Amino acid sequence: MNSTAQQEETTANRSAMLEARIAKRSIAATDIVALELAPVVGHSLPAFSAGAHIDVEVAPNLVRQYSLCNDPSETHRYVIGVLRDPNSRGGSTAVHERLVEGQVIRIGVPRNLFALVPAQRSLLFAGGIGVTPLLSMAERLARDAACFELHYCSRSPERTAFGARIRASSFAEQVHFHHDDGPPAQRLDLPAVLPAPDAGIHLYVCGPRGFIDFVCGQARALGWPAAQIHVEHFSAPAAAVDDDAAFEVQIASSGQTIAVAPGQSVVAALRAHGVIVPVACEQGVCGTCLTRVVGGQPAHRDQYLTEEEKLQNDQFLPCCSRARSPRLVLDL
Repeated sequence: MNSTAQQEETTANRSAMLEARIAKRSIAATDIVALELAPVVGHSLPAFSAGAHIDVEVAPNLVRQYSLCNDPSETHRYVIGVLRDPNSRGGSTAVHERLVEGQVIRIGVPRNLFALVPAQRSLLFAGGIGVTPLLSMAERLARDAACFELHYCSRSPERTAFGARIRASSFAEQVHFHHDDGPPAQRLDLPAVLPAPDAGIHLYVCGPRGFIDFVCGQARALGWPAAQIHVEHFSAPAAAVDDDAAFEVQIASSGQTIAVAPGQSVVAALRAHGVIVPVACEQGVCGTCLTRVVGGQPAHRDQYLTEEEKLQNDQFLPCCSRARSPRLVLDL
């Protein structure tokens, strides 16, 4: 998808919200709650593809993204799993403490930045709660009788989300569990399970940043091309501060110029002057705030745009990114 089409799709999707009822709330593992969401109106929800996520309004004016982990062929429900994060910015705490069975909430239509691609073989590596989009992928691949395996790393069996479901699934024999506190023989031996690159094999990785860096680093060392390594980040890395100087943004439609102070996000600076850009993750991961740039050079800090898209300098994520030039002109 080209940059213009991607931005138009993002803008359309982020404005589409619907109501869903929490049909079931259950414990998926220690500190992990599972929510089954059902349609309030009609008998089905918008279709989704394996690897997709939805926006969830977990509290008034607080939206977070969660991967769908049920079978993509299902249209009568969405299932998400949410880890209680001790460093929560409010999202996971709200899910665990405020959302209850029977409650009606607002959700977004599914978006997919982590889609499966046709391959002779798919290798899935999950770290902790990162299993959620990969579980949806496993459901799809198993239904298609595709060749795949899932390596699922977690701290312990008690903290392995959806473990019972996986063991009872049709693809149970294709899943390998690896626990930090288990016997050494069952721990992930990445050099043993990660093959040399092959045009017919694609790699999918999701989990904590350290886990992603470990798996992808090994793959790159073996010569895997970037096009065959697919990653889903749940959070952004700590931002660099070497380009954290003050700059200006100009609104193309009105000519209004707004100063952005060091340490202040573009979104916050705009909001202070009555210019509202929709945001969700506020970490440059989800793409909700994607904004077209018609002048100046952004300093990209996001995990959403590809490296090729960043080089075009025609769009950026104002929730986290800044400017290399004294001024950015935004298509607002």
